[in-house]
Amino acid sequence: MMIPTQVFLQPSIDWFVISPFTILLGAGVVSLLIETFAKRSMRRPLQLLLVFTSLVASLAMTAMLFGTQTLTAGEAVAIDGPGIALQAIIALVAIIGAAGLAENKVDPSGDAFAARASAIPGSSDERAFTQAGWYSTEIWTLFLFAVGGMQLFVVANDLLTMFIALEVMSLPLYLMAGMARRRRLLSQEAALKYFVLGAYSSAFFLFGAALVYGATGGINFDDIAFAIPTRPQMSTLLVTGVVLILVGMLFKVGSAPFHQWTPDVYQGAPTTLTAFMAAGVKVAAFGAMMRLVYSAFGSLIWDWRPILWAVTLITMFVGVFVALVQSDIKRMLAYSSIAHAGFIMVGLISGTNAGIISILFYLTAYAFTTLGIFLLVSLIRDASGEASGIESWRGLASKSPITALSITFLMLALAGFPLTSGFIAKFSIFASAIQAEQTPLVLLAILASAIAVVFYLRIVVLMYFRRSESDEVAVAIPSNFTIIALVVSILMTLILGVYPQPLFDLLAQSPLFIR
Repeated sequence: MMIPTQVFLQPSIDWFVISPFTILLGAGVVSLLIETFAKRSMRRPLQLLLVFTSLVASLAMTAMLFGTQTLTAGEAVAIDGPGIALQAIIALVAIIGAAGLAENKVDPSGDAFAARASAIPGSSDERAFTQAGWYSTEIWTLFLFAVGGMQLFVVANDLLTMFIALEVMSLPLYLMAGMARRRRLLSQEAALKYFVLGAYSSAFFLFGAALVYGATGGINFDDIAFAIPTRPQMSTLLVTGVVLILVGMLFKVGSAPFHQWTPDVYQGAPTTLTAFMAAGVKVAAFGAMMRLVYSAFGSLIWDWRPILWAVTLITMFVGVFVALVQSDIKRMLAYSSIAHAGFIMVGLISGTNAGIISILFYLTAYAFTTLGIFLLVSLIRDASGEASGIESWRGLASKSPITALSITFLMLALAGFPLTSGFIAKFSIFASAIQAEQTPLVLLAILASAIAVVFYLRIVVLMYFRRSESDEVAVAIPSNFTIIALVVSILMTLILGVYPQPLFDLLAQSPLFIR
């Protein structure tokens, strides 16, 4: 009896169009070889050279792909307008984030990461490694893989590729979150919480993917979209799978009630890493989520829209109300990021091309502002390290007027004041939702934005109108890495608030996901 055999067709891979993330993943392998074979004294300069060169090369390749619409790697990767835009945003965020991570003058002991992560906190080994001036240069290997995973995440065109990209992005971040030089126990606790909850979210994603495969017979987004109208008898199984996948994605964007990891990780992780995570992960997660709901599950909009409607409301109001009572600036900004996730989801719910463009603009604006504010937080120090207690910021304007002015400007941008990128971003998101007849949701979002103004302006009032109770708090003078990153972040926040039209025009040229 002849056993039928299935012919395996080798997928066609266009290496040019996937070069933005293959460059970074390849650089991650080279970075690992540097850690293995290079002398310790040469590792940091070699790693920095490799990181910035590969990031610039990835950004350049992304720019060269503008206008490309193609499927490759067996249709597992979709290169289209939104995907290219998201890859460019991630590359820019990574360049600024890498500059922040390279800072080694603010802390007298070195950069923000432990001299040797394997040393027990408070042990004699840890002190010896610190005194010897060691750096944990392996963070750059982890960083490159995380960025490469983000780049792949936003162009993944099937559930399996998306899950692999999700893990490649997440696992390095779990490790890096636990490697802080100061307050290491808090950092390790944050990393453990991040890992455990991240594992749960991955399990939800996988279980949902299995149910969707069972309902549609495919994992490719095009196959799923084609099968949904033809299998109405599988609707219950399909919707259950979609909900479980969305739970996994909502964890990554930091949406309530799946936000529990956010304040702990933002507070415990090294602040320069928090800056990168708060911006980069948000861009990558929302980019992948957009592709899922629009490309694969677009015909189920009447099923997932009510679910996201409820989650959006919970997210916005949990974020703003809990932020009001925070005493730590990093936890306050964490709840602020949760609220912003809710605002972005207002655009996601619209389900229109205008919604896609507004989300891309919002992610760009939010990323630069968030990078800037966290990098500024890392400069405010006291005898124990970072002065993250909000009350310790009293009278900061008298000690460093430029720092206080920069913080004020970025806080106003997060609040959505005119002449900042935050105002234009919120206006475009709300306008797209109104066009999609989601006016009640927009009104509630405006109410949440108004409440959020309170905790942003609270920081401004403390800096300018309250006397300092101690002279211990001071603003450290950073290296050129951080200065350049801050200047770029602040300028982009200003430019996108005053003259946003060029970016809107660029995004509007190709707003559709390829099908």
